Amino acid sequence: MKIGLCGTVSVGKTTLVNALKELPEFANYEVATERSKYLRDQGIALNDDSTIKGQLVFAAERSLELMKENIITDRTVYDVSAFTLSAKSIEWWVRETFVNILMQLRKEYDVIIYVSPEGIEIEDNGVRTTNSEYRDKIDNVIKEMLIEFPPVKLIEVKGTTEERITTIKQVLFP
Repeated sequence: MKIGLCGTVSVGKTTLVNALKELPEFANYEVATERSKYLRDQGIALNDDSTIKGQLVFAAERSLELMKENIITDRTVYDVSAFTLSAKSIEWWVRETFVNILMQLRKEYDVIIYVSPEGIEIEDNGVRTTNSEYRDKIDNVIKEMLIEFPPVKLIEVKGTTEERITTIKQVLFP
């Protein structure tokens, strides 16, 4: 299966992916996590705005992940699309065109797991934004996109990492 986690900044997607890879149910899965510090050091904007070049890099990473058989990734085409749609420095028609193309890949994920920010404080890791208004904006765009461009299978999780894992296991392995 191809499993992708989506959600706004600082909701614990990477933490959850790293916890899932420790479970026997996911022993044969490759895990992909974003390399924020590396990408930032390459000059790619990661915070309140982005460029089309940066978003193309993120889209290429998601495309490469979708070429794997069994993968769990902490970013999806929904995340890339939400950040693209929220980027002030990208012209509106470029944003719309880019997202419509990128959304063609959404059906390649067997499962999309939406990670809710509910009850999760923003953590300052020195790389990503700590702007709560921007965090909420990205979350709202992702939720709108999940409705407009529905995935094959959607699991919504919230709470602690353990509670999230329990929900995922109940849905995937009833």
